[in-house]
Amino acid sequence: MEGLLRMMDENEKIICEALYKDLRKPRQESMALEIGYIKNDIRGCINNVHKWVADNHVEKNIVTLMDETFLHYDPLGVVLIMGAWNYPIMLSLGPLGGAIAAGNCAIVKPSEIAGATSNIMASLLPRYLDKECFHVVEGAVQETVELLKEKFDYIFFTGSGAIGQKVREAANKHLTPVTLELGGKCPVWVDATADLDMVARRLLWAKSINLGQTCIAPDYLLCPPEVQTRLLDKMKDILLEWYGKTPQSSENLCRIINDRNWQRLNNMLQATQGKVVIGGDTDQADLFISPTVITGVSETEPMMQEEIFGPLLPVISTASPEEAVRFIVSRDKPLSLYVFSNDKKVQKLFQSETSSGSMVMNDAVVHLSVETLPFGGVGASGMGSYHGRYTFLTFSHEKSVLVRDFSKIGEYLGETRYPPYADWKIKRLDFLVKNRKMPSFLGLIPYITTFILGIGSVFLYKYLLNMMSL
Repeated sequence: MEGLLRMMDENEKIICEALYKDLRKPRQESMALEIGYIKNDIRGCINNVHKWVADNHVEKNIVTLMDETFLHYDPLGVVLIMGAWNYPIMLSLGPLGGAIAAGNCAIVKPSEIAGATSNIMASLLPRYLDKECFHVVEGAVQETVELLKEKFDYIFFTGSGAIGQKVREAANKHLTPVTLELGGKCPVWVDATADLDMVARRLLWAKSINLGQTCIAPDYLLCPPEVQTRLLDKMKDILLEWYGKTPQSSENLCRIINDRNWQRLNNMLQATQGKVVIGGDTDQADLFISPTVITGVSETEPMMQEEIFGPLLPVISTASPEEAVRFIVSRDKPLSLYVFSNDKKVQKLFQSETSSGSMVMNDAVVHLSVETLPFGGVGASGMGSYHGRYTFLTFSHEKSVLVRDFSKIGEYLGETRYPPYADWKIKRLDFLVKNRKMPSFLGLIPYITTFILGIGSVFLYKYLLNMMSL
């Protein structure tokens, strides 16, 4: 872990250069959302690993009162980490830190789509980590197919749902457990109780970083018509403030990763039945699409049928939060859901009536920075979670351990299990193993009583033996 941290510290410049080459990523985004994120994640692993790996003692029943019961954390073995191209450093090396903390060996497979960053990882990792325990495998589809034929102890995949299904199918052949971080369409609700100035800034920042190529980027906006009008006016002013009259010339915007993805986004834009009210500028040669807002979008058009993964933000007029909830739950479960409202009842409504991997009230994307919150999807948006201790747990086996000795008390507490069986033994066993709620000291009385009886029985047993010897 210290070697991985040193690698990030000593190679900031060349990592930033690789990210710029792949995505035209501004230095601030590279430093904050890729390099800084990884460094902080590794620091968390280093600072907490001794606490994480310590045996975790758990509650006991009466039968095991004299025993030691705990969870012991074993490494899984050799794990495969398959990163994605949109945040190639974060999504490849983020899981690696926790895998190392848990004691595993690892093979990292970066996405070939972000080729420059993949090459940098392949070049740097062997210089800082044990060459036998940690490898980077580069390549495209064929190399990935061959890699998945191997038997791993765990597979961690970040990417599209379609590829995630193929990874899961390959893992099933060896009964290999998997974490799938997939994505999906992340909805946003905004109502009139929210501070629309702050909403516009927070929402546009979350949508514009990496030019929208973020799995938890706001995907579509639901709001009442009166809110929509006011919010769009504020969005126009903020985009002008941030990127000027010609966003393409701004140094603060990334580019679409490649021509294939640019074509996909442009096709969505051309096919929309809605009205482009902000942005809409495109340049295929520069792989550029400006931050774009579209109103009057039909829920049946391509833009609303698949994850956008780009700078397009469709807006759908929704009269009430209840209507928005119905719209959201009629679709696949999102990776994240964003609610901008100061109304506690509205917040509670979305929290209780929708299902998503995560939820943020009055902001977006920032939950990714909180390592004490597990990050992961549900349903079509993925399975499993990670970040901080949750990454360590993902790459660990929680081994149940019970330690007994040969004390007379312990034997007395468990002797009713032995034949010959009898009804009184059934009743006693039921009493001993019964799951009890113990809200106060009174709940401990059965345990204390049994313990005292056990002690008394042992002393009585010894007394009778002494009497017999006399």
